[in-house]
Amino acid sequence: MNTLPSLTKSLHFLNPATIRELRCIRPYLDFKTASTIATSILHSKLDYCNSLYHNLPNYQLNRLQQIQNSLARAAVKAPKSSHITPILRSLHWLKVNERIEYKLLSLTYKVLTTSQPSYLNNLISVQPPCSTRSSSVVTLSHPPTISSLKITDRSFRYASPRLWNQLPDSFRQPRQSCLDSPPHSPVSSSLLSSPLSLFHSRLKTYLFNKSFQP
Repeated sequence: MNTLPSLTKSLHFLNPATIRELRCIRPYLDFKTASTIATSILHSKLDYCNSLYHNLPNYQLNRLQQIQNSLARAAVKAPKSSHITPILRSLHWLKVNERIEYKLLSLTYKVLTTSQPSYLNNLISVQPPCSTRSSSVVTLSHPPTISSLKITDRSFRYASPRLWNQLPDSFRQPRQSCLDSPPHSPVSSSLLSSPLSLFHSRLKTYLFNKSFQP
C-alpha cells in the first residue's frame, strides 16, 4: 500500500500559505473561533487516510508534525519560536503519531463491535481464551510474520493487533461469554459493550496523556 499520495495531499493542503492566512486574520478572531478554524483545517487534511502513515520513518512524520506545530502557534498567536507542548495542550490536540494510533484503534473497535467493514473484519481474529490474565480481556491474534517488508508490518492486519493488545485492560473488557468463539475465528458482532462515542472519548484522553507525559 503506497502512502505517498495521501501524505503528499496532506502536505499540499497544509502548506505555509494556509497558515500565513490564518495568522493574518488571527487578530480579528477570538480564541474559540480561531481554534475552530484551525481544528477544521487540521482534522480534514492532516487526518486524511492517516492510518496509512503508521510506522513511517520519523523524518516523514516530523514533516507533518512541524506543520501541525505551525498551525497551532498561529491559532494561539504564539511566536514561531515558542515551545509547542503547552500550545498543543491548550488546544487539546493529539500529536501526529498519536492521531495515527487513534485512527487505527478506532477502526479496530468498530470492527470488534459491528464486524464492519467486512474487508477489515476478515483481517483480524480474536485470540481464544486460555488460563492467563489476558483471557479476561479481548485480545487479538498476531498473524504469522511471512514477509520482511516493512510495508507489510505497517498494514492493518499487523498493526491492529499490536496496538490493540497494548491498550490497558479497561479498554478491552468483553461482553459476557464473548470469547467462546472457535480459535482464530473472524471477529463476531457486539464483542465489546462500551458505546463507540465513550470509547473514542476515553481513547483520546489515554493518547493525550501518552503524548504529554508529565
